[in-house]
Amino acid sequence: MCKKIYKIGYTTGVFDLFHIGHLNLLRKAKEQCEYLIVGISTDALVAYKNKKPVIPFEERINIVGAIRYVDRVVPQFNMNKMQAYQTYHFDVMFVGDDWKGTNKWGKIEKQFKEIDVDIVYFPYTKGTSSTLINEVLIKLRNDSLEELVN
Repeated sequence: MCKKIYKIGYTTGVFDLFHIGHLNLLRKAKEQCEYLIVGISTDALVAYKNKKPVIPFEERINIVGAIRYVDRVVPQFNMNKMQAYQTYHFDVMFVGDDWKGTNKWGKIEKQFKEIDVDIVYFPYTKGTSSTLINEVLIKLRNDSLEELVN
């Protein structure tokens, strides 16, 4: 087995409607660190996107906690990554590459560089997302309701 690059890794997400993209992120993260901490966004935090998770927070915590690549699951109450660092003392943060190059993550990269924390971007799994799955489910439900009415 090869030596892990990092001691403690950290990543966050809603992890609603758990899918292969989520699993890919967690697997790739664990391949690079000895201990992986995963922050799960609370239902209240997800509300900032004007969304409500399909799967409740407590269930999402249990689902992600059952994944063998995950060593610890913690609630994510806010988007402050520096505050997360001060709490969990990780030396790398794993993020989907859909955030790379954004102003927000450019600032976070700069802050983390000053404290010697790396940010590793993983390719976004194309063709799947919780949003897409939810849209398909809503369409299926609406089509079924329309058939019942007609």
